[in-house]
Amino acid sequence: MPIATFVRPQPVRSHVVARLALAVSLALAGGSACAQVSRSTQVPVPQDTPYPGTIAIHVDASDTRQGIFRVHETIPVEAGKLTLLYPEWIPGNHSPSGPVAMLAGLKLSANGKPVAWKRDKYDVYAFHLDVPAGVTSLDADFQYLSPRDGGYEMTDRMLMLEWDKLSLYPAGHYSRDIHVTPSVTLPSGWHFGSALETAAQSDSTTTFKPVSYNNLVDSPMYAGQYFKRVQLNDAGQAPVHLDIVADAPKYLEMTPEQLKQHRALVTQAVKLFGSHHYDHYDFLFSLSDELAGNGLEHHQSSEDGMGADYFTAWADNAPNRDLLAHEYVHSWNGKFRRPADLTTPNFNVPMGDSLLWVYEGQTQYWGFVLTARAGLWTPQQFRDALAMVAANYDRNRPGFQWRTLEDTTNDATAAHRSALPYRSWQMSEDYYSGGQMLWLAVDAKLRELTHGKQSLDDFAKAFFGVDNGSYVTKTYTFDDVVSALDGVAKYDWAGFLKARADALNPPLLDGLAASGWKLIYTDTPSAYEKQYNSRPESSRHMYNFAWSIGLTLTKSGEINDVRWNGPAFKAGVSTGATVVAVNGQAYSSDALKEAITAAKTGAAPIQLLLKYQGNLQTVPVDYHGGLQYPHLERIAGTPDYLDQIIAARK
Repeated sequence: MPIATFVRPQPVRSHVVARLALAVSLALAGGSACAQVSRSTQVPVPQDTPYPGTIAIHVDASDTRQGIFRVHETIPVEAGKLTLLYPEWIPGNHSPSGPVAMLAGLKLSANGKPVAWKRDKYDVYAFHLDVPAGVTSLDADFQYLSPRDGGYEMTDRMLMLEWDKLSLYPAGHYSRDIHVTPSVTLPSGWHFGSALETAAQSDSTTTFKPVSYNNLVDSPMYAGQYFKRVQLNDAGQAPVHLDIVADAPKYLEMTPEQLKQHRALVTQAVKLFGSHHYDHYDFLFSLSDELAGNGLEHHQSSEDGMGADYFTAWADNAPNRDLLAHEYVHSWNGKFRRPADLTTPNFNVPMGDSLLWVYEGQTQYWGFVLTARAGLWTPQQFRDALAMVAANYDRNRPGFQWRTLEDTTNDATAAHRSALPYRSWQMSEDYYSGGQMLWLAVDAKLRELTHGKQSLDDFAKAFFGVDNGSYVTKTYTFDDVVSALDGVAKYDWAGFLKARADALNPPLLDGLAASGWKLIYTDTPSAYEKQYNSRPESSRHMYNFAWSIGLTLTKSGEINDVRWNGPAFKAGVSTGATVVAVNGQAYSSDALKEAITAAKTGAAPIQLLLKYQGNLQTVPVDYHGGLQYPHLERIAGTPDYLDQIIAARK
């Protein structure tokens, strides 16, 4: 999942933290963590044994007006105690983010008679019941009530259907050992995309072939009134499709050049890894100003959501074009090769995130690179995007004074991707972009050590490209990463990686210089940055003055972040405040730019009139460095590895 992924904030649950801490301490002591944790919650420990029978799950997703998914499950059972689980730890979210609060109306029955259930005292995701004697089948009915205040999962024109939110499964078994037959009823006339394979269709109801519960959760559906499916590779290859749902038919249209670039993305990814680990792959792509934006990886598909005008406003949308590449790379990195501590027997055993700087960091790196290799970005757009990332680690992450990059892998669990008051100091999931800078340094070092003969491409083939065609997850550890790098070029890779991932103030900009480029600042933003800032209504896009006065703001003047110990911070400016006026002039981004520019040649501070907690206050900011926007500049007399890195592979 990319750092711009939209996950609804949820409160941190203390019982999860306690269970995870207990599991870790018992594991270190040589005890059975799962068994000890289960005794405290009465949830059976997952065993690698087949669940008897096949569960039928039907979802009625036709109520798009009220946003209600209605679920009916038929579960083969035996008499005695049974625990049903709602998925808690969602792959790709890296955190206990399963929205169990949205489950409502749960009713269990057998042979037409109600069966009582009781939620676990300590685990809100677990439901206990006693199956009566002679009962062989249990019916479960409930509703999933999708958000109605933004972040929509259903609109009157499209929907996203994620099975982890719409199902209960029996505890006591590995989720791969539980088999299900899923089916869905959609609004009349709608079409869908999914990695699931159709077994039968009747009117608006589709029944899919049986799959393991693991694969079901890994196979969401996007559906809509306006739908288009485009194949992105040639016949005879494992097919890759772009399944597009849009707010209106006009947003479905691709130009021949756009189609060529998206096809090139698939070609370049397969050339990079030298393999694939899917029978077929579907980009589930929503183009909507209503449905929630999304970015979530799966083995044979991905959930990708952008604004409605992704294709129709192509010239202005460069900052949105790396999402598909990022999620596609995850089929290799994250789904096929997965950190060992992220691989759990079911969706209610806590995950460990310590290697997310590989899982997400290297994926972020390849996402940028493949976007350029496919022609979705020009070389200049790639460099401008990378300059913005580098500038954050040059000037806008003082939090590295107290936290390591590896420690930020805990953020998905600790903060649930909610907004933070001082992100530059607290940091938030920097394993994405900080990890990207780390892997640029690794790529440059490999090229230097081998005089340009080997690169991170060779690591990608050796590490992620093994077992071509295999769909079975292959786990890895830190030592496995080091060993694979040594296989490309001998070096102290453990020390190199730890100096960047597990040390304070890591040298994350070294990879730029080693690639033949340096970071500079001018008073003019790049064309890419202008586009990035052109949509302030999106949480991803802000007016960015972080590298100068130390602020990021929305169009309305609300301060999104204040750089810790930067000029605005030292003046007492707080996040959450709104800039009402600048030097006596009503706030606009242009007014702030003019004030910053004027202060460069004068001694007077910049006067910001702030509104915060109902009060107005004028704050003088003593900053005279002028506007500062990042760019990359060649270092004369050095190899241009960066240009080589993004060159399309033949």
